[in-house]
Amino acid sequence: MGVLFGTDGVREIANGVLTPELAFRLGRAGAAMAAASTGSGGRDGRERTGVSRPLIVVGGDTRRSTGMLEAAVVAGITSAGADAIRVGVVPTPAVAYLTVAYSADAGIVISASHNPVEYNGIKFFGPDGLKLPDEVEESIEEAALAGASGEGGARIWGENDGLPRPVGHGVGTCKELADSAERYVEFAVKSVDGDLKGLHIVVDCANGASSWTTPEAFRRLGAQVTVINASPDGDNINVGCGSTHPEAVQRAVVEAGADLGLAHDGDADRLIAVDENGALVDGDQIMAICAARRLDCGRLPGPAICVTQYSNLGLHEAMAKLGVNVIVADNGDRYVLQEMLNHGLLLGGEQSGHIIMLDRTTTGDGLITAIEVASIVAGSGKRLSELVSIMRKFPQVMVNVRVANKHLYHGNAAIQDAVASAVERLGANSRLVVRPSGTEPLVRVMGEGPYEAMVRSAVTGVAEVIKRELG
Repeated sequence: MGVLFGTDGVREIANGVLTPELAFRLGRAGAAMAAASTGSGGRDGRERTGVSRPLIVVGGDTRRSTGMLEAAVVAGITSAGADAIRVGVVPTPAVAYLTVAYSADAGIVISASHNPVEYNGIKFFGPDGLKLPDEVEESIEEAALAGASGEGGARIWGENDGLPRPVGHGVGTCKELADSAERYVEFAVKSVDGDLKGLHIVVDCANGASSWTTPEAFRRLGAQVTVINASPDGDNINVGCGSTHPEAVQRAVVEAGADLGLAHDGDADRLIAVDENGALVDGDQIMAICAARRLDCGRLPGPAICVTQYSNLGLHEAMAKLGVNVIVADNGDRYVLQEMLNHGLLLGGEQSGHIIMLDRTTTGDGLITAIEVASIVAGSGKRLSELVSIMRKFPQVMVNVRVANKHLYHGNAAIQDAVASAVERLGANSRLVVRPSGTEPLVRVMGEGPYEAMVRSAVTGVAEVIKRELG
């Protein structure tokens, strides 16, 4: 990873490190990347005022800072001679879908996903709707930082970044497509055969980008929908709600007597479910349910799925009983996707609820995943709690340690000694995973094994050393 890009694009404090100036330069660099990837400067021979140029789809979430950063990104795109389509507030996976649907050369999302409201981010998709490879992101970063000096928010920008700056007819244009969210909903509804009549579903939209799209899709599929946290005001995204705070949807399911609950994060590329009793169903359990059904239907090539090192050992156990191979990728849905493409897989994801179904979409899509889960419940005639019983969850303890500089983790001998000691105490039937977050100033410590007290002791011990050394 470079200076700007983490495991899911650029993500920093909006107007602090992620300034409009930086967003402008990322827009310019993204336009140059799109032009380079298409040879002559635009897909399918598009001609605008006699100039062939790239087309980039731009959307974002409901944060107060999204409009500011989107305007800067669009200015950067058009200043580099590319055209922009603004699709408004839509989920991240909607931008991936619309990039392909509009035959665009790239897609850009202004969102910090599950992060608190003071953060924002910039994510890129290629013309195929896939997240960009590391080497392409590195090229964008290099171009965006060309001529800059200083660090973070104090960075001083030079005038000459080496990228095109056309005039007259060469300047790009920008237009808004107001029906883009509707087009994405239509796509999602058509992703499944049949309907969801008879199901009562609670949907928690995290006051984010899915506040219209997910409820509308489920209504069109015939479900009875109770909607919570779908009134974004620019400041309430992810606040006490959504997939990172599922207590709200858990309560709502029990109070409403609903069949299940579904919770997104702010940009709706994640899904966490809740069964009829209000019990959480995380991404690992969702993958177990979907893998079992897909295996029965002949839609699980391999048969195999792809997970990350954070996935519960119980998922590995459940898949082994079904005869399904489990391929482990580095943490981050982009790396899950790469392994899926390498092995020809259709299902993969993370415990956090990033689930990728490559026969339906090109990236983690909370709505597509939600529809598949609800369809399995409706088609099986079973309660979600019964379906989840396919997987036994091992006790798992996660502690996120906020640190001053996460990059110092790897060279710290005291931390490495503490980790080695904890691994030895846990033994062969357990595991410990310690790594810096790719999107936040955190070091994550995850332990798992048959005895929760032992796991918790090991995790908290390592976390205390990390806090002492790096906090």
